[in-house]
Amino acid sequence: MDRIGVIGLGRMGSAIAARFAALGLPVIGWTRSGRSVPDVPAAPDLDHLIARADTLVLSLFDDAAVAGMLAALLARDLGGRLIVETSTIAPATLTGFADRVARAGAALVDAPISGGPEMVVAGSCGVFIGGDLAAAARAEAVLAHLSGRIFHVGPLGAGLVMKSINNAMMQSYFAALAEQMAVAARAGVPLETALTILSGGPAGAPVLKDRLPRMLGHDRSVGFPIQGAAKDNAVFRRVAAEFGVPTPTLEAARAMIAAAMAAGLAEADVAALIARAYADA
Repeated sequence: MDRIGVIGLGRMGSAIAARFAALGLPVIGWTRSGRSVPDVPAAPDLDHLIARADTLVLSLFDDAAVAGMLAALLARDLGGRLIVETSTIAPATLTGFADRVARAGAALVDAPISGGPEMVVAGSCGVFIGGDLAAAARAEAVLAHLSGRIFHVGPLGAGLVMKSINNAMMQSYFAALAEQMAVAARAGVPLETALTILSGGPAGAPVLKDRLPRMLGHDRSVGFPIQGAAKDNAVFRRVAAEFGVPTPTLEAARAMIAAAMAAGLAEADVAALIARAYADA
């Protein structure tokens, strides 16, 4: 059984490490901030973690953080290690390291996760793997403990493209939903009535059903903040641009997200985008 090292213990990294620990798997965690996760041994430094892990799971904030960490890892002995990159970044950031990782004697896959921390802890998230067959099979053996919905979608970088497509669809849905809730507000249809009808019918996407309590103010917890959606939106538009695909819907989502952040909602859950659209109509 591979020993697992989780690098980056933010919302997602903490959930990943906690899930592995809850299942009794050999896991250790490390983050620059020194944050720890209950029941997960904390490595005092990166060298300590690498020495005690066969699979290195990266859960970091953005492209710069991932690129910096890969460079730091390549300065160390990576012989026989598998690097599993789960962050939401542009594929080119990862593929640019492929040759150097291979020369270091390690394997590399992208395995971005669909679903928030609560879905990771529950084992109900989705995982999209990009990489060669051998590395993908090894990664799947580890990631199967996180989810029963694992898809090997192609070569290195393909998992990140699939994550971009998947989450861009959700942002596009939010942009359309916010627009139509403004219509509901001006027509005098209560927000709860409109959202309840939509969530129970063919227009009720899972993202609406999952976040309905937050949209209605019944749940004040933050599953995914608006500032995270802003970062991801930039990634999604960059991925589409690399393939020459225009994204007017993602531009609309970008404008909606930027306006919410300017209004002081950067740390609010993305569900606040819908309530704000209704209130401001």
